[in-house]
Amino acid sequence: MLDVVLAMKEREPVIIGSLVALMLILWLGFPFHQSPRFAGSFWGGVLGVSGAVLMLVPLAYLFVKRIKPLKRSLTKHVSMRTLLTWHIYAGVLGPILVLLHTGHKFNSPLGITLTAMVLIVVVSGFIGRYLMSRIGKDLKSKRAMLQEATTHYELALVELRDQPEQAQLIRPFTGFLTRMFMATETLDETSLPGVRAVRLAESIADLEYAIHTHETIKRAFSTWLRFHIVISFVLYALLALHIWAAVHFGIRWFQ
Repeated sequence: MLDVVLAMKEREPVIIGSLVALMLILWLGFPFHQSPRFAGSFWGGVLGVSGAVLMLVPLAYLFVKRIKPLKRSLTKHVSMRTLLTWHIYAGVLGPILVLLHTGHKFNSPLGITLTAMVLIVVVSGFIGRYLMSRIGKDLKSKRAMLQEATTHYELALVELRDQPEQAQLIRPFTGFLTRMFMATETLDETSLPGVRAVRLAESIADLEYAIHTHETIKRAFSTWLRFHIVISFVLYALLALHIWAAVHFGIRWFQ
């Protein structure tokens, strides 16, 4: 059982990506298929209610994550990682059922707006979840590489201090323009510490630039997270309004 769970965790980006692609395909099917009465039918209602219930799971996760007493109580029985998995799968499966419920009938302004918000929330959540995770892993990896490169660079400097003649051999390669037109490979093998120092200095500069870029993107994604939460609440408000309208104007599938 544990192996199955781990395998699903490893394949999670592929599975969720496939479900998001399915959702987009279902939405793009409206020029080819329309069933005006399906949403008000029994099975249309079952799909709509089931999808709405699943879409409430991410909202529950949001409250659990931010209300500490509730979080402490629930995490005694279910880990936050498991709750996050439920959040992700329910957040994609719910909209798929909701799109099936529509029967590709997008005639009312409320229905069109609600469908658009569903697509925006799911796609933004998918991109943010996996791209942010990827950036975080890359940032951690690059910081480790930078630390290792800095250590080797300091060792190379110690060797150069002990061998002043080596420093003289690499002096022509210390300028920016000279490095553009000359290669450190042209240095003699006897200047190996110097070659290593120059190459490590270049690697450190590249890594520092990459880390700065990743940190900038990560800060931007902090703004994305707030945006995702705001549009999610807009989606829930529209969903509540849609449910109210369905009840107010008659639930035909129970007649």
